[in-house]
Order: sequence, then C-alpha cells, then structure tokens
Amino acid sequence: MLVKMSLEEFGAILGSDAPAPGGGSVAALSGALGAELVAMVCRLSIGKKGYETFTDELNAALPKADALAAGLLRRVDLDTEAFNAVMAAFKLPKETDDDKQKRTAAIQNGYKEAVQSPLSIAKECVDVLELSQSLLGKSNSNALSDLGVASQQAYAGLEGAIMNVRINLPSIKDDAFKSQITAEIGQLLKQGHEAKEHVYKFVSDNL
Repeated sequence: MLVKMSLEEFGAILGSDAPAPGGGSVAALSGALGAELVAMVCRLSIGKKGYETFTDELNAALPKADALAAGLLRRVDLDTEAFNAVMAAFKLPKETDDDKQKRTAAIQNGYKEAVQSPLSIAKECVDVLELSQSLLGKSNSNALSDLGVASQQAYAGLEGAIMNVRINLPSIKDDAFKSQITAEIGQLLKQGHEAKEHVYKFVSDNL
C-alpha cells in the first residue's frame, strides 16, 4: 500500500518511470494533507480561551475533517488501482470477435472507473475547502496560516483530480456519461474556487 510507505519511499516510486502512482494519487494526498490541517486547527481551538462560543461548531467540524483525511488517504491507493484496471483491460485477448467485444467493454468500464476515482477525490477536496471556510473567524488565530494552507492544499487536490478526470473523458464513448461528468466538474470547480478565494482573502487580511 502506498500510504504505508515513508515519504522517501513514496517519493522514489512517484519519481520513477512507473505509470502509477501519478497525478491522481498526488491529488488525493494533497487533499488529505489539507484535511489533516483543518483537523489540527480544530484541535488547537477546542477548549481554548476566546473560542468557547464556537465549541459546538468546532466539535462538529473535527470528525468531518478526520473522516475526509482518512477517506482521501484511502484514495491515494484506490486511484492507482483504478488506473491499473484500465491497463489490465488493454492486455485482455483480442483474437476473436467475442474477445474483442469483451475487451472493448472492459476498457470502457475501466475508463469510467478511472474517471469516477478522481471525481470522488475532487468532491472530497471541495468538502475540505468548504470546511476550511466554515472555520474562518471561529478558530485559533495563531493557526490562521495553517487554515490558509489547508485551503490551498485542498484546492490543488481539486484541480489535480479534475485534470485526471478530463484526461480520461475523451476515451469514453458514452456521450451522456461524458456530459454528466463535464457538468459535475464544472460545478465542483466553481464551488471550490469560491471557497478557496474566500479563505485566501480572509487569511491575507488577518495575518
């Protein structure tokens, strides 16, 4: 499992000529780091003087941040597995017409899974961004820059995940599926960008 590697080990395999892990796994990791920072900000704020008014909100945000971090970390491996499934489909036999039909179907299903994986990463990165935004002015001011970094990491994960969606879409022949996904990623980018800009402005104005 990639997530069980040390940073040095992960970096070495990432920088090798292996086709996976790649950008999708890095996008998931980026989002997970953002979520962990949000969790840290919550823990540095709960029970601290001056933030008693926001105790309920911080207590509600903390398990969400922890769950997002855990989910995105799992996706570091899941995204690589989805890509490997596409590669496996291309290696299926194509000797007979039946072989060719089965191989084509497997490739198409593989590409759809390869789209759904980074799409899920993108959705969870948006959740991290919106959670970061919800804590503005309600969390430890000494950790304000950490909240800003959390937002930037999550946004990098969002954009990176969407790039991985887009690169696979042209290989899919199902036009209705492609239209649906295109609309979804457009909305996710809009939501994420708005949250990221809001956090960035607040952090910049208050540092």
